[in-house]
Amino acid sequence: QVQLTESGGGLVQAGGPLRLACSASRRTFSPYGMAWFRQAPGRERDVVSVINWSGGNTYYADSVKGRFTISQDNAQAMVTLQMNSLTPEATAVYYCAARLRWGYGYYYSPREYEYWGQGTQVTVSS
Repeated sequence: QVQLTESGGGLVQAGGPLRLACSASRRTFSPYGMAWFRQAPGRERDVVSVINWSGGNTYYADSVKGRFTISQDNAQAMVTLQMNSLTPEATAVYYCAARLRWGYGYYYSPREYEYWGQGTQVTVSS
């Protein structure tokens, strides 16, 4: 079992940055991949960014490409999401997710991830 804990959410003005972090409960943590999802009220949970753990390859949703950066810290079993130039449309609860079972390529559906954090609220004011 792995527990994921997010931190770093909050209120930020449009155009500002915010950094989210997600820590795993155990250091011997080698997922196939990790991802950030977000869910706004009344909407589905959508993928924001994915990182494949072994190679560090990354994927970004078109809406955040060029503004968000996902990175991993293997030693700390942590993944971060640096969000720059935020817009009000980014307001949502952000979830960290981990996929432990092996796979191929990137996974974009929440159903592909076995472990989830509790979520952290990000609110961008205009």
